[in-house]
Amino acid sequence: MDSDMNLKRTPETGEILLETRHLAKYFRAGGITSRKYLHAVEDVSLSVRRGHVLALVGESGSGKTTTARLIARLMPATRGEILFEGQNVLKTEPRQASLAYRAHVQMIFQDPFSSLNPTQTVGHHLARPLVIHKKAGGRQEIQDQVFELLATVGLVPVEEIADQYPHQLSGGQRQRVAIARALAVDPEIILADEPISMLDVSIRMGVLNLIERLREERGIGYLYITHDLASARYIGNEIIVMYAGHMVEGAESQELVQNPAHPYTRLLLSAVPDPHSGIVRKRLEARGEVVSLIDPPPGCLFADRCPRVMDVCRLTTPEKASIDASHWARCHLYNTPA
Repeated sequence: MDSDMNLKRTPETGEILLETRHLAKYFRAGGITSRKYLHAVEDVSLSVRRGHVLALVGESGSGKTTTARLIARLMPATRGEILFEGQNVLKTEPRQASLAYRAHVQMIFQDPFSSLNPTQTVGHHLARPLVIHKKAGGRQEIQDQVFELLATVGLVPVEEIADQYPHQLSGGQRQRVAIARALAVDPEIILADEPISMLDVSIRMGVLNLIERLREERGIGYLYITHDLASARYIGNEIIVMYAGHMVEGAESQELVQNPAHPYTRLLLSAVPDPHSGIVRKRLEARGEVVSLIDPPPGCLFADRCPRVMDVCRLTTPEKASIDASHWARCHLYNTPA
């Protein structure tokens, strides 16, 4: 894929911008001669659409952050495809992503402090991508765009913020700087990895509302990574639930919250308070331990923790099955293939 390719945009909300097909990532477990592998991500197929938020939900170790890093091309995939603008970038750009790909697919990291260089000003952090990607030329134009980015994410007065260093800002302000840096290259897709989990509860809603506003105004497609179903429900158009490296359920947000199908999704939702829905759920207690992902056993990886486990669950990996037109689950409780 040429680094100077001109990718076309259309205003059609909902068009598929990026797809993954059977994406997998294994890490060698043990020394360099070890033949054991940790199956961090297995058979992940998803679509990021223009102007939509796809929320990827799961507990720590479920593979959701690894999935985002694979899509961002921060690590190589073991197998699978990443289709962007109809091209499998793992084939056209096998070693590393081109500048064009990185301009159109940006990532916001969980820790807004460690993702910023403490020795550089906010203005430097925003000017650098403008220069690298040739989005501005000349000192005045760069400064004008830096100020515009700061105003866009609600950091004012812009002149004062631009001259400050990361340690002089609050956590919420630093995350807004990280969002502004991603916006500097005018991306089509933003991969947001737990963007509010390290922020005070009082300022999380402000960051979520900023993400929502940018989605509406710019038609950006988001992959929103979180362990928190409450924020996924608030911001996501669609939710996919991951467990032990596998996608186990997916549906439109409202449908998944109101009619969870997979026992693991029900477990997650039982821990989410919702004073507005009128739905009262019995609190479910997790049992057992998460299965080892080093040479995992056959069958459903949730079997040892599942309250509805059957003999077949320990023998055969469940296929993707339809719950309704846009709702699916990988569970032996459902027999109709999707």
